[in-house]
Amino acid sequence: MKRIKNKLLFLFAVTAALLLTCCDAHKDFPDTSVKVGHILCTDGSVLPYETYCQSGKQAIAVVFYINRDADAEGTGYAVYLRDIDAEAYADSVGTAQGTSADLDAYDGNTNTFAMYDCSDVSSPLAMKVFDLWRYGQSAYIPSVAQMRLLYYAKDVINPYITLCGGTALPSEEDDCWYWTSTEVAGQETAKAWLYSLGSGAIQETPKSQAHKARPIITLNE
Repeated sequence: MKRIKNKLLFLFAVTAALLLTCCDAHKDFPDTSVKVGHILCTDGSVLPYETYCQSGKQAIAVVFYINRDADAEGTGYAVYLRDIDAEAYADSVGTAQGTSADLDAYDGNTNTFAMYDCSDVSSPLAMKVFDLWRYGQSAYIPSVAQMRLLYYAKDVINPYITLCGGTALPSEEDDCWYWTSTEVAGQETAKAWLYSLGSGAIQETPKSQAHKARPIITLNE
């Protein structure tokens, strides 16, 4: 009798395990993680493109980088749908504006505020970017390192930028140069870096010249 009881208990345990396995195998768990190519909306939500199309929300940027470094600021970056028209980094040369000259630092947000907050010289570029600060989204001019991330993601995100009514990131030689917020080390009073989204090259440039910029946003989800 004891053997029969043990056998029945064993069969019950096996059957229960099989049922649980079958249930798990048929469950469809949605992937809610943010991915490159997702759409940042004006209300702060980040949605897959298909979900965005059905949401009735307004797109403002496209995710181009997901941060895997727990010590870094934010969970990733999104790029605005459109450029800022050509503006000077500074309205005159001769003043270091307090930005970083580190080519490997992801510090565009801090740099942009330093440009805006500098009392000795005005930054038409930073002022134009600050005009975009609405809907709770804080736009800023990317650093060289952040532009590098954008360059590598360009081919993936350009279709989504276009689908959302934005302007695709260019590759043409005469239309691919953008301001970064990184000053040139040792020449901070006179020059900052331009970045080519056509080749990934950088070019030191007098800060009084007018060039376009493509703002980005730090995700904080």
